[in-house]
Amino acid sequence: MKRIDLIYQKLMELGSQNKVSASDLAKMMGLARANVSNDLNQLWKEDKVVKIIGRPTLFYVKQKDDSLYQVETALDRLAKSNKSLRTQIEQAKAAVLYPPRGMHCLILGETGVGKSVFANWIHEFAVDTGRLSPEAPFVVFNCADYANNPQLLISQLFGVKKGAYTGAENDRRGLVEKADGGILFLDEVHRLPAEGQEIFFTFMDKATFRRVGETEVERTAQVQIISATTENPESSLLKTFIRRIPMIIKLPSLAERGIEERYNIVIDFFREEAFRLGREIQISASAIHAFLAYHCPNNIGQLRTDIQLTCASAYADFISTRKGQLHVAVQDLPHHVKQGLLYAKELRPALEELFGIDHKSFVVQPQAESIQVERERDDSADSVYEKIEQKIAELRDQGVSEEELEFDIENYFTPFIKGVHQRINKEDMGRIIDPVIIHLVEEIVRYAEGKLGKILSQKVIFGLALHIQTSKERLAQGKQIINPHINSVRMKYKKEFAVALECVRMIEETILMDLPIGEAGYLTMFFVLDDENLQAERETIGILVITHGSGGATAMVDVTNRLLVTQYARAIDLPLEVDSSRILEQAIEVAREISGSAGLLLLVDMGSLLTFGEILQEKLGIPVKVIPLVSTPHVIEATRKAMLGHSLEDVYRAVVHLALEQKEYQLKENTVRTAPVLAIVAACLSGEGSALFLQKLLESRLRYDAALLEFVPLQLVDKAEARKQLKAIKEDRKVLCVVSNYMLDKDLRCYGLDDVLTGEALQDIQQTIDQEEALVMMEEMLRVHLKMVEGKTVLRDVRTCVARIEERLHRKLDFDTRIGVYLHMCCLVDRLKTDEHAIHYANKEPFLSEHKKVYSLIRHELQPIIDKYEIVIQEDDVCFIMNFFI
Repeated sequence: MKRIDLIYQKLMELGSQNKVSASDLAKMMGLARANVSNDLNQLWKEDKVVKIIGRPTLFYVKQKDDSLYQVETALDRLAKSNKSLRTQIEQAKAAVLYPPRGMHCLILGETGVGKSVFANWIHEFAVDTGRLSPEAPFVVFNCADYANNPQLLISQLFGVKKGAYTGAENDRRGLVEKADGGILFLDEVHRLPAEGQEIFFTFMDKATFRRVGETEVERTAQVQIISATTENPESSLLKTFIRRIPMIIKLPSLAERGIEERYNIVIDFFREEAFRLGREIQISASAIHAFLAYHCPNNIGQLRTDIQLTCASAYADFISTRKGQLHVAVQDLPHHVKQGLLYAKELRPALEELFGIDHKSFVVQPQAESIQVERERDDSADSVYEKIEQKIAELRDQGVSEEELEFDIENYFTPFIKGVHQRINKEDMGRIIDPVIIHLVEEIVRYAEGKLGKILSQKVIFGLALHIQTSKERLAQGKQIINPHINSVRMKYKKEFAVALECVRMIEETILMDLPIGEAGYLTMFFVLDDENLQAERETIGILVITHGSGGATAMVDVTNRLLVTQYARAIDLPLEVDSSRILEQAIEVAREISGSAGLLLLVDMGSLLTFGEILQEKLGIPVKVIPLVSTPHVIEATRKAMLGHSLEDVYRAVVHLALEQKEYQLKENTVRTAPVLAIVAACLSGEGSALFLQKLLESRLRYDAALLEFVPLQLVDKAEARKQLKAIKEDRKVLCVVSNYMLDKDLRCYGLDDVLTGEALQDIQQTIDQEEALVMMEEMLRVHLKMVEGKTVLRDVRTCVARIEERLHRKLDFDTRIGVYLHMCCLVDRLKTDEHAIHYANKEPFLSEHKKVYSLIRHELQPIIDKYEIVIQEDDVCFIMNFFI
């Protein structure tokens, strides 16, 4: 029996009345606490146990005879794939099951979060649990449709008596009567006028109402009211109306739902389209990444529409080209969805956790609930034997002659040699190949180079080692080695074949196995395919520099090309007012022009440019490496190495090494920053040993720059002393958060040990680290580049200003946009201090006319910066800043 089954069996024995923590259960069963915690959370995800959040978190098994769990309801199915909705789902269940006829509900949430759909699920749950009959009505009414005509709105809801007004020729039932015995859903209830809200008071209190025009007849209806609004109910609804709604349910936005839930939603929408089209849909991994990462302000509603538009585009291509399968690729996506690829790099850890690193495409089918994930083929696992065997079988099936067959085999062997260097490097070779074989290959290479009078390239050496290892394994498994027409090889390459025969003898003596003479034909090919013709095909890598601002990249590349007397390196400047997606298209064109199969080295400064490498690699099908925080020495070193014909990997390592040397020198010279400026405190009650363990755990599971961030262990034997130590740490550096089960500082974010050990808090902590490290590096960059103002001071003032603007506009910028506005405003202050002329903003007048309120607000919040730095900020400058917030 598996450990998780033993844990569930133990919980069943304890019963639902006994609530236990992971620690207590681990002690009872003699298991590791971390393993028990993981299994308990898995059982909770499978809806087998109940989880009570607290200090500590408690678990207990669900009762099988509980009426709530006798049947899987619509809300239960929803909870399985939507963890962020579990609280809301429990609220909805409570509202339906509350005696005698349930409670009225108000659903809050942004546009498109699914309020209408959630109300429908509530109705389904009421039917599933027997609270409503299967025929119980679910009536939907959008109050906005009649907001400008309150009298007509009320008549729609409560009905009309004949003769109540001109045109009322018959009695007419209202929606309240039609919803009798069921649910009435009032969408956009904030558009219900005060008069209509007041009429609802009586109905919700007494379940009685009158039609418009009735004075004597009083009618009754048993209706549960579910209403929804995008507005703050305190400001848009009468307080007396809100008091009559005991259950308020707040639905999270798509951005708050988490990457796993968004993935489930995306796949469900694609499955709906597959059902609608009646055929399976294959979606590329890049397309899925874009849907998971792009900015989707109108939430699930917009996501559904964008997926429908994408499928329509792919279907049109499918019909017109008569393809065998409906395939969704990046080119089928709307432009704003494609921009998600710029942000997908930030999601890489979460994406890898979801479906690994080698996913190629996803296949959804009209009926099946599961999906197929197609993986990238790992060619390094195939030896040249399998490749040639497969090719021989294919060619023979096609009726190819023996002469043509040999020519194809020789040409099919070549890509194996060329591709080995991309799949294996020198460090990897020692891990995957037997040291005995590595030593053997070194002897073979010395012998062959002496006899043939040539130097074998590194990729041929790697390929030879991998080939001999595979030969040994193949013979040990009793598999044959096919003779690739050895006589023809012997006649064509006599000298190389003679050397290969001696090498076969060397191999036999080392691995103590007999090799067929056909193996000499393979070894001959390794020596032949490293001749001058193959070497002549070697291409140099491209060098492309892209940085934010006007002229930065151009200046670095100009200096480099002048010093080296060349035009080798290329530059693209990214003005702060230009969308990075436009620059991406330009980068693709330049990269296509300067790069061949050898690849491209991309040198950038920060932000979304860091993601360009992956996109260029996918678009052009070439290897791409990215160097961040570029400087002129980096560009010079990269260009010099590339011109000499070094590989992409060698040039990349050389530039990284140079950057590390520069960093070490700066740290030695900078006497002020002797210790990391950022810290995360790991505090544990059980002593210093546990705190040190927690520190090591965080260091191993998080990405960080040790020169910028330090994890500080703290023991909690004396809490007063611990708080004193924490205060001292805060005086020396910025503390990002505390990992502890005890609140040591109310001003700092605190993560519980359970959340860290189970991994739930790590993504949040990682995001905080990435943001703060980026700000520290920006501070350093501004210190070097700004001429008239001090970088650290102006950045602090700009951050304060931006925070006030965000608060006033009720708009939280994403991190990449916030970094952009910081950089833009700091450079703006520096530029204005030199009395440079303002940059003209195109179409300024209509833009200001459309956004008067935003202009006025931002202008007001800029005043402290204007006063402190004694600068004049023109309307054009404010317009550029407004773009970041609109």
